[in-house]
Amino acid sequence: MERLQAVKGMNDLLPPESAKWQFVETRARALLEAYGYREVRTPLVEPTTLFARAIGVATDIVEKEMYTFTDRDGSSLTLRPEGTAGAVRAYLEHQVAGREGHTRWYYSGPMYRHERAQKGRYRQFFQIGAEALNQPEPTVDAEMIAMLAQLFTALGIDDVDVLVNCVGGAEDRPKYMAALRAYLEAPGPDGAPRLSRLSETSQRRLDKNPLRILDSKDPTDIALTAEAPSILDHLGDASKAHFDAVLATLRELGVKFTVDARLVRGLDYYTGTVFEVRGRGPGLGAQNALCGGGRYDALVETLGGAGKTPAVGFAFGVERVVASIPGEPASFAQAPELCLVSHGDAARRFNLALAQELRGRGYRVDVDHRSASMKSQMKRADKLGARFVGVLGEDELQKGILMLRDMGAGEQRPVTRAEVEPALAAARISPTVKQEA
Repeated sequence: MERLQAVKGMNDLLPPESAKWQFVETRARALLEAYGYREVRTPLVEPTTLFARAIGVATDIVEKEMYTFTDRDGSSLTLRPEGTAGAVRAYLEHQVAGREGHTRWYYSGPMYRHERAQKGRYRQFFQIGAEALNQPEPTVDAEMIAMLAQLFTALGIDDVDVLVNCVGGAEDRPKYMAALRAYLEAPGPDGAPRLSRLSETSQRRLDKNPLRILDSKDPTDIALTAEAPSILDHLGDASKAHFDAVLATLRELGVKFTVDARLVRGLDYYTGTVFEVRGRGPGLGAQNALCGGGRYDALVETLGGAGKTPAVGFAFGVERVVASIPGEPASFAQAPELCLVSHGDAARRFNLALAQELRGRGYRVDVDHRSASMKSQMKRADKLGARFVGVLGEDELQKGILMLRDMGAGEQRPVTRAEVEPALAAARISPTVKQEA
């Protein structure tokens, strides 16, 4: 019989690792909602044309990474490779702009790209992202970057670099493209035009979007463009004023950052501010970009919106963020506050009823259903990290008591059923320091 296993690059997530994911998701959701973002959920599958128009046909994503298939009605569909395009499609389809002046959405869920599977990069990966639509102010860009810096601090990830750049708008790009093309057409140190030595991918991009050549990870491309003109020297007055205001606001908010003129991100829809948070932790390997985003003031119109709708957004990969957080996954799990162990069927039925009652009042209670020895049940309770263990045998059942053992203090005392909840309430604490932070 064929051995069944997960698709390459699409991984199972098992406890206790899932506890660390829940920690990230809970913290991110709380912070996003504190900043006024509300959750939006879009389909995993969208029309292929949505991503071709939004992301750009010259991108690696559209050219060779998307999971695309023909539906039964002959239409071309694609598993979403990123979240912004679907959010903008929903924004337009449901005419959200007519109901609210400013929109702040966040989303979370799986994305799909047929990449070469490696550490920190998978074919099914999870993102948390946010979009601020119909908001042109540079302070929105800065606030979003500051929010991300705050999030990484809250997650215990201090070893990061925040990089920012401005890639200009439609009025700036032609001048810079001309300057970049002239640089690439000029002879290099070996006397041959630099563009003749570019990688095959970058040579294709030369006609479609030369700016993307700066995003190449090919070592030869990086060396050839090391002294290329800076886009910051080719910004118009409006773009320069916007970017200067972003930087000034970041300084006012106390965000440490570096301006990186080579930062362009991997999606063609970005205009103006772009940013990236890179980790330096040992768990990331070569894939050190934790989060990225930027302004995309032309995307809504590109996808059919009426007129220019300024917007800015970001997304981060949950896998890479989880890998950057110190601490063992098990330390993030919410241990039971009480484990109930039983000797005999009558005691087990009593404990089941008690557990049901306490769970209804918000306590985390585990019941061992096995007809195992008390020693074995106690060992399991200790492994689960329970704060208290309630021991009930035939003698205790007849006396109407439960032996309540404080696992931390190593003490136990008899309590009645009515005294169990007050004992839990008196000692109720969060199970880990990280969950209190």
